[in-house]
Amino acid sequence: MHALTAADALTRVRELSRDGRPFLLGVVGPPGAGKSTLAERLGTPVLPMDGFHLANDDLDRRGLRDRKGAPETFDVAGFAALLGRLRAGEDVRAPRFDRDIDAAVAEVLPLSARDRVIVVEGNYLLHDADGWEHVRPLLDETWYLDVPEDLRLRRLVARHQAYGRSHTDAVAWATDVDGPNAVLIRATRHRADAIITLNEGDDA
Repeated sequence: MHALTAADALTRVRELSRDGRPFLLGVVGPPGAGKSTLAERLGTPVLPMDGFHLANDDLDRRGLRDRKGAPETFDVAGFAALLGRLRAGEDVRAPRFDRDIDAAVAEVLPLSARDRVIVVEGNYLLHDADGWEHVRPLLDETWYLDVPEDLRLRRLVARHQAYGRSHTDAVAWATDVDGPNAVLIRATRHRADAIITLNEGDDA
């Protein structure tokens, strides 16, 4: 494990390539860490794990709607299968999560085997139980994003408010639902290949 700056990350991406298939680069961190922002700034196609959220109706049937975002609220088997297809050199069309409708939309994200690097972005890429243990072996390298806890929580509360929650509800969700998930994700930090520490004002 080694440390990277945000600038180092851009340089590293320019160096990565694989013959015949994309280099699958995982970007991991707890909710509000800045994964999506960093992934977009790396200038490569992005495969967000959030596209594999289970549908709300399915979560209701399982009694998991109030835990949406926990590891068991994703289609991890489908996620791993799509990563396997990319590693095998296939072109795919992946789902993408639409926060405006709070649901995944199928087959809207085209990814090509001709892409040199694809950033795979999500919370549980380093989790090692309940099917998630099949994900890390499909990634070539993983980076963990570390941010100060107060900054992470401010970002997270602002995000929840931007999508319609009151400030009180946003704080409650960030603390009571996202909070335990963040603890679980931080426990996987040691499995990353590199750590990127971001502070307020950093570009990622």
